[in-house]
Amino acid sequence: MAEDDALVDARARSHAAALRAVSPGTGAALRLLAGACDAKAVVEIGTGAGVSGIHLMRGMRPDGVLTTVDSEPDRQQLARQAYREAGIAANRARFICGRALDVLPRLTDGGYDLVFCDADRLECLAYLDESLRLLRPGGVLCFEGTFAQGRALDAAHQDAESVHLRELMRAVRDSPRLAPVLLPTDDGLLCAVRRA
Repeated sequence: MAEDDALVDARARSHAAALRAVSPGTGAALRLLAGACDAKAVVEIGTGAGVSGIHLMRGMRPDGVLTTVDSEPDRQQLARQAYREAGIAANRARFICGRALDVLPRLTDGGYDLVFCDADRLECLAYLDESLRLLRPGGVLCFEGTFAQGRALDAAHQDAESVHLRELMRAVRDSPRLAPVLLPTDDGLLCAVRRA
């Protein structure tokens, strides 16, 4: 499915700012997942330039609100522009500027339908813990980039990012609280449903 002008422009701004943006396939998966769980409240860890946020909000309920967390205000400005160009009402996005592990503990336990993480991969296990607390039963958890260009799938790679991502995949796979799947979109989208 071809992306519209708002997404193409947001992706171009992301590239110009040297930020990762989800691929069209990953974006479509996020839109589907947000729609499948009838998401009204979503947390995004890592705002980027707004590409993933557009996909998420297009899948959410029309009255849904995306809470997007990023430590860089410049990124959030790019996302605001992207949402405006996509015709998304300003009251559908709540921007919180700050380090995710400082912000997430202040959000409501069990108050969210979906948590999407595309942020510091060295903190992914801490994001997992916070996500489990934030999600309602039946809520969906997504981690972008879990393949790390294939490094995380090869035990020969012992760099910190690859090791952390392998630990994340094991933790999600082995958690009795989660029903996981690893989608082979772009650089890997690790998803799980929080069991009741």
